[in-house]
Amino acid sequence: MSSGNDCRPQTLTKPALSEKEAAELVDRVFGLNVSWLRPLPSYDDQNFHVGVSGNNNGAEGANEYVLKITNSADSWEPELIQAQTQAMMFLSAQGFPSATPYLTKDGSIMSLESGDPGNKKHMVRLLNYLPGTPVAKIAPSAQLLYEIGKLAASLDKALAEKFHHPSVKSLHRGQFIWNLANVPLLEQYIYALGQNKYRAVVEQVIEQFKGKVIPKLSSFRACINHGDFNDYNILVDCSSTSLENPQYRVSGILDFSDMSYGYYVFEVAIAIMYMMIESPDPLGVGGHVLAGFESVVPLTAEERGALFLLVSGRFAQSLVIAAHTALLYPENKEYLMITAKTGWKHLMTMFEMGQEAVEKKWFETAQAYTHRAPAPSVGGC
Repeated sequence: MSSGNDCRPQTLTKPALSEKEAAELVDRVFGLNVSWLRPLPSYDDQNFHVGVSGNNNGAEGANEYVLKITNSADSWEPELIQAQTQAMMFLSAQGFPSATPYLTKDGSIMSLESGDPGNKKHMVRLLNYLPGTPVAKIAPSAQLLYEIGKLAASLDKALAEKFHHPSVKSLHRGQFIWNLANVPLLEQYIYALGQNKYRAVVEQVIEQFKGKVIPKLSSFRACINHGDFNDYNILVDCSSTSLENPQYRVSGILDFSDMSYGYYVFEVAIAIMYMMIESPDPLGVGGHVLAGFESVVPLTAEERGALFLLVSGRFAQSLVIAAHTALLYPENKEYLMITAKTGWKHLMTMFEMGQEAVEKKWFETAQAYTHRAPAPSVGGC
């Protein structure tokens, strides 16, 4: 869900290649024969699921890929895209279920190409396709929520401690609108909500965030965040045969375009917020995700104290930026407004209950895990 380092989402140009142009691109840049191709939803890039019938260069490889065509704004930051891609390769080598790139014909991980109707240049990559079902399409168990939290912490910890590629400095993204530290920048886009009760609660989130979170940032422990641990970016599969009680495990982590330097507590807040979206018990999920995260990276008292406003801040980011972007790209409104279907209700409920009551529910659930040993496998499969 990125929109570059710039805090102005409207400056990007979303690619608009036809399926025929995309297939020709795969052939020309990567030397693969496309047998079929279909569009995948995307916030501000253009993605295609690609099937190939054989490799022109004779190399062994997978038969399914994802063609990622980056928006025009981010395409002019090749070091940032390189950092994201190198991080994916690093994490895959560390055993995380992340995609890796198929190299271009000249041996590069990406290529700057033109070809859309506006003749703008877009960075192009081809990643191996990760099969699985998005968490958004299932009813995750408490155990799976725990494992998602644990995975988020493990990923951030691995990046912070072991990822040292020279391009990593590009992940200092300043006023990147999706970094949780930049919730106050939403004031520029709040007009998209109109005048209603939703706008009032977002204004409340921003003011409390400026007063209670921003002054404490220096006390939080820094790391590199994936930044978008949402219910469509986490894939699961299952090997159990039970139809009544299916058990899932994480099989893929998608979309590293929101990577940036941040703080451990940002990642768990983002994961909690997105796991709430489709849950029948939205306020109940936070404690399970938190327990999993803290099994790897226990939060400090200061970090725990900011969690309610960080989750609220991510709701505000998602809802405000979606409303703004939908005004610019009405043809993509259905995908852009996925979070809004339940997000407003959840944010309003959080503020109606109040920080103390919500935190009590989260922290008591997390505390219960200290008295039992969670199942060792991801999701229990």
